[in-house]
Parts: sequence; C-alpha cells; structure tokens
Amino acid sequence: MKLVVAGPFGVGKTTLIRTLSEIATLHTEEAMTETGRPVDDLAGVPEKSTTTVAVDFGRLTLPGNTVLYMFGTPGQRRFFPLWQDIARGALGALVLADTRRLADSFEIMDMVEEQGLPYAVAINCFPESPLHQVEVLRARLDLHPATPLLLCDARDRESSLDALIALAEHVLDTLPAGPAAEPGPAAAQERP
Repeated sequence: MKLVVAGPFGVGKTTLIRTLSEIATLHTEEAMTETGRPVDDLAGVPEKSTTTVAVDFGRLTLPGNTVLYMFGTPGQRRFFPLWQDIARGALGALVLADTRRLADSFEIMDMVEEQGLPYAVAINCFPESPLHQVEVLRARLDLHPATPLLLCDARDRESSLDALIALAEHVLDTLPAGPAAEPGPAAAQERP
C-alpha cells in the first residue's frame, strides 16, 4: 500500500518515516543555507537546520502482511509538482500538522483532496506547541467528520504507528467493496 506523508515545511515528516521504517530510510535532507532563508519561512521552527529536497522513503509491514510504503514529500510550494508525481498511485495520505502553524496545513490538505486521496491528519505534538482539544483542532482545520484526526509525536514509534494505522484503516474503508473492485484513490472528500 503506497501512502504519502505530507505536511508543511518543518512539521516532522522525515522524522515520522525514520521512526516507523523497518528498513534504512531513503532521505534527501540537505543543510539549509542563508540563500534559502528568504524562501523557507522559519516562523515557528527557528531551530530547523535541514530540509528535504526530494523525497523520503520507508517501509513498514503490518500484521496480516500488509506492507506500507511511505513516501515523504517536501512541504514547500516550489516542490508541489514533485509532490503530485509522488502522490500518483498512492492510496492515501497522512497529513502532519503543527498547532503553532495550523494555517500552513490548509494548502497541503487542498492538494491531497485535489488528488482524490483519502487522508488522516496527525497533529505532531512538539514540546513547545500549544495544546488543544481534538474537537477544537477538528473545527479549526475544518475537517470532514469521517477524516481521522489524531495527536502524535513523530519521534515516538507507538504514537506514529497509531497515526499510520488510522490512515491505513481509513484507506481500506474507502476502497470499493467486492471482488471486482480495483484499488485506487477514493473520490475527493469535500469540506463541509
């Protein structure tokens, strides 16, 4: 099952894939430079020193021999064409968000919906992030009631696994039923 891990710049996508992968991850992180500072908004993540410039990849086998292939995408707008290529053939997306910068997640969720991918949202709980009730976050993110929303810590395996399993279950629930059904992206979810 090909899944995309998406989210804005600096939200923890690379960390989540590294935390979960049963194989050595492929990652394309590079040091941020002074030249990139005007392009990459460090608001809310001033300690960030590296950025993904292409793709992250990891694999995880779940009970029942379901193999998840996780593709992490860069979060900056200039990489959106690459994001579309990576999303091709994916069955769903895990969108990571940060309560310090919730508004940054809207553009990513819009892209996921435009691709017709079912998705779950995982709020990556950074130590300095403001805490909110899940119901408040769901309302602020304007999520469809069926869209899974979880709190997680991308550095913690169990927490990250819970988010990925919620996505996998949501994807499986959206697949057409019946023996003749072909797996593929579900219709885009509309926001209420």
